[in-house]
Amino acid sequence: MGEGGAWALGGFGIWGVTVEHVTLLKQSERVRLDPDRLDELYLQLGHQQAEDVVCRALEELAARLTHVERFYRQGKTGEMRKCARSLGAIADQLGMEALARVARDVSGCSDAGDAVALAAVLARLLRVGETSLTEIWEVPAY
Repeated sequence: MGEGGAWALGGFGIWGVTVEHVTLLKQSERVRLDPDRLDELYLQLGHQQAEDVVCRALEELAARLTHVERFYRQGKTGEMRKCARSLGAIADQLGMEALARVARDVSGCSDAGDAVALAAVLARLLRVGETSLTEIWEVPAY
């Protein structure tokens, strides 16, 4: 280790500095919910039936978020892509615009073969998914 915490990696010309404090950035996502989609659903199905559909859809979204992450970790990109697409379709039906968009972005990164972008967008999908599932409960009751 050099002076002042500086160091070099072998003869590769890679230099760095040892630091004492690391800042962890808190990433929070703003989500957009389209309440008109839920209004339409409740008008079409009636209160009780719509509530059942929404509850089942939210359970399915939570499960698919878990599946997308697991497929990614297992290297099953085809299954991950398919699951992300269906997750996006469900989110779109519930008016979860941000979640639907990010799910489409996961598919796009997978199709493009961009591993770095896929990792970043998948992390965003998980954040937006969690926030969206929490946020929908704060929409006024029908």
